Amino acid sequence: RRHNLVIGETTAEEIKIAIGSALPIEDDLNTQVRGRDQLSGLPKTITLSSDEIVQAIQDPLATIVQAVRAVLERTPPELAADVIDRGIVLTGGGALLRHLDELLTQETGVPCYVADNPLECVAVGASIALDHLDIIQRSLPTEEEMLVGLFPGPDR
Repeated sequence: RRHNLVIGETTAEEIKIAIGSALPIEDDLNTQVRGRDQLSGLPKTITLSSDEIVQAIQDPLATIVQAVRAVLERTPPELAADVIDRGIVLTGGGALLRHLDELLTQETGVPCYVADNPLECVAVGASIALDHLDIIQRSLPTEEEMLVGLFPGPDR
């Protein structure tokens, strides 16, 4: 918006990976971006800095922080104690955003860490879960228990 430049999702993702950060960084990074000028309709190339990206992604990051806080507020006390002691492990592609772990730690007071292989660990964990599906199924509520939870009687 600031540069009146229209870019696609792929370009936005490439910019985020190249110079994006959840917090300002010491050595400002820059990248060239090509897109369509909204005013003239013609192709245009600009230089973006990581500080501009930090500003540009503040709203989505605020939504992420709010979601993390909401989950922590609803976490049972026994589990919350473990989370506070051990911290939160970030996984998936979003975990690769520079300083996201630091931002979440600042905003929640809970230590946050990026998993060793954030892009792969979700798939690895799902694979392990499939190997132990029988154990997982035994710990899941039955259909009847789920219905009772959804529609509790007057004495609940």
